Amino acid sequence: MPTSPLILASSSPRRRQLMEQHGYEFQVVPPHESAECGVCSRETPPELVARLAYQKAKDVAERIDSGLVIGCDTVAECCGLILGKPKNREHAREMLSLLRGREHHVYSGLCLWRRPGEEHHVQVDVTKLVMDSITDQELEKYLTTDLWEGKAGAFGYQDSNNWVRVLSGSESNVVGLPMELLARMLADVSLSPSGRGPE
Repeated sequence: MPTSPLILASSSPRRRQLMEQHGYEFQVVPPHESAECGVCSRETPPELVARLAYQKAKDVAERIDSGLVIGCDTVAECCGLILGKPKNREHAREMLSLLRGREHHVYSGLCLWRRPGEEHHVQVDVTKLVMDSITDQELEKYLTTDLWEGKAGAFGYQDSNNWVRVLSGSESNVVGLPMELLARMLADVSLSPSGRGPE
């Protein structure tokens, strides 16, 4: 484990819960909203989440004197379309209608930024999933729960929906924070004299 205090640059209760479940001691310092926007149509999903994770970590790193900042951003992708958080219920309905019956991917960018200093490290994780061909009634029933709010792709893998299954990759990545990748990156940072780890 790194000696610097861990600082989670996120207001997501799901990321906070994952960190707690894995026994990490950390502080929460949410990034400003301006650090969480800026979608570029020319970016691939990995490029997008890597950049946004970097922006979030940088935003928080600039406001603290010391610590190891963890920035993360997650999106879903299906049929070449990037699916972020739905704006409203109708938007969530459109996303779920696209996803049902299809394989799709969830990408998370992860950025570790050690302060003091400007050294940082960014990696991307991907999980492949499939959603069953759920009926309109099942879709509408899920929408009424409001569990889709604030979740990339308008669904929560942790919401006990047996119609979403992981085919390959990290389950925690789908929830919003790839814990296996985080552990590897923290080990790299801890073992590196510079605090950066291998590129």
